[in-house]
Amino acid sequence: MSSLRTRIAAVYAALIVLVIALGAVAIDFALRSVLIDQTKLNLADTADQIERTALEASTFGFAPEGPLRLTLTLSDRGTLDHWAAGHQYIQIDTVRQQILGKSSNLGGVAFPPFMPPPGTDRAYDELRIGGERPGNMLVLDRVLSDAQGRPVAIAHVGERLDIVDQLLSRARTILVGITVASMIAIVIASYFIAKSAIDPIERLTSAVAEIGSERLGRRLKWKRRDEVGKLAGAFDAMLDRLQSAFARERQFISDASHELRTPLTIINANAQMLQRWGDRDPEITRQSLEAIAEESGRLAGMVSGMLTLAKAEAGDAIPKEPLVLERLVDDVVAHARERAAAKGLEIEAHHPDGASTIVIADAGLLRQLLNNLVDNAIKFTESGRVDVTVRREDGRAVVELADTGPGIDDEEADRLFDRFFRGDPSHARSVEGTGLGLAIVRSIARVHGGTVSAHARPEGGSVFAVSLPAEPESFTGGS
Repeated sequence: MSSLRTRIAAVYAALIVLVIALGAVAIDFALRSVLIDQTKLNLADTADQIERTALEASTFGFAPEGPLRLTLTLSDRGTLDHWAAGHQYIQIDTVRQQILGKSSNLGGVAFPPFMPPPGTDRAYDELRIGGERPGNMLVLDRVLSDAQGRPVAIAHVGERLDIVDQLLSRARTILVGITVASMIAIVIASYFIAKSAIDPIERLTSAVAEIGSERLGRRLKWKRRDEVGKLAGAFDAMLDRLQSAFARERQFISDASHELRTPLTIINANAQMLQRWGDRDPEITRQSLEAIAEESGRLAGMVSGMLTLAKAEAGDAIPKEPLVLERLVDDVVAHARERAAAKGLEIEAHHPDGASTIVIADAGLLRQLLNNLVDNAIKFTESGRVDVTVRREDGRAVVELADTGPGIDDEEADRLFDRFFRGDPSHARSVEGTGLGLAIVRSIARVHGGTVSAHARPEGGSVFAVSLPAEPESFTGGS
């Protein structure tokens, strides 16, 4: 039973068969109870007739013929045979347990004496009288009383139970036949029900097995509205994410290979120059060493950027704490003033006095995000200023960085945050950088539940905005 289909069919069929079997037993028990109750009603009706007759005969108890009339009435076989109709048997005993009379169908057998328990004038017993005839009987023993309530006789009214047994036997035969047929039908139905339930999973398994890393573009596109359809939809969504992730990684490998090739080529060329002419020309030695140092620094920065991206994309592995965003921005701007002044730029932070916007973040990563934005603005701004503004907007913390640089093309605004993308190819090597700075900004913003965007300023320059979830203004846990 290794097949899931077989196990489901077997379990389902077993449960239904068990329910049917228990139902059949309950029906058999209920049917027997109904038949026994009906038999008791028949016995009670006959006993009531005998009791009424005995009561009428005893009304002459003060007359000389009273006891004689009662005795003649209860001992008359014709009267008893009249009451004993069908499968009923009647016997009348005296209060001293002597047989007064009995119906003809009893023949040579007799009911055992009845000793009524204290306070009881009747009782039902299942007895076996004689051999096969009459056989098993349900007997009602009742004490007959006169008008003054004095016991005058004891009536035994019995009815054969073989009729009940015959009816039960027929019912059981029909019930067993129905049960067996139902079980066979249920087993067959269970198999097809399990098959209809498992077939979509088998088709899903077959389709999944055909999808590999080179066929991530395939989709199931099932339109079912049941749980299997939801599973197929979730699988398609997972394939979308996998395909997107594979595409990003392939692009990253391609871009990284392209970006790493240039500094490695320069380092290799200068190393060869040092080998050939380093001993002859000190100037070549100096220039080669400077080029090697510059390009190795560029490589180190690129590797560091990749590690930062990996950390930012780790998500849940990043420890976070409450931070006051204004303090962090002031600190980053203060450390950037020297770099800005070296290019003749002004840089200022703007926020309301005493403002305290709390965000839950990793301090190192958030500082990296702000540093990258500030460095990007300083690198691409030749003159003017850089302004960093912090404000609350719709319950979120917004850091907006505006510069007076050459601006950006709105069509390329979203691509600015791709790895190794640079808007102007002519500046790809003239401006220092690894091409990972803004990609790191986007990854850090995402892992903190935030967003980043960029657009051109009408008056010239560009604006970069980072939006992060902010704690309520009543929150005072910032550091």
